[in-house]
Amino acid sequence: MTITDAQKQVDEWIKTIGVRYFNELTNTAILMEEVGELARLMARIYGEQSFQEGESKADLADEMADVLWILACLANQTGVNLEEAFKKNLQKKTQRDSERHINNTKLK
Repeated sequence: MTITDAQKQVDEWIKTIGVRYFNELTNTAILMEEVGELARLMARIYGEQSFQEGESKADLADEMADVLWILACLANQTGVNLEEAFKKNLQKKTQRDSERHINNTKLK
């Protein structure tokens, strides 16, 4: 599945099952909530916090998928082609950082 395919599937789901998109501001707040849930799990799996009853590492992929879902919603609503945006972003990072990380003594 491409990123473009994912955006199309999200759009189709919203239009057939989800009734309509929440507005952009609501979806931005939901994105922050989902990123927070992902951060909470990361702190428990890779950080010093312990799991509470009912939490599990198995939810990590689902939390990442939630972030991707709502990001696709926002992209659809604002006319952003995430696949193209990602390609351009990767090119920008490659040009900007072509020697930066290799020469960073902190990474050796």
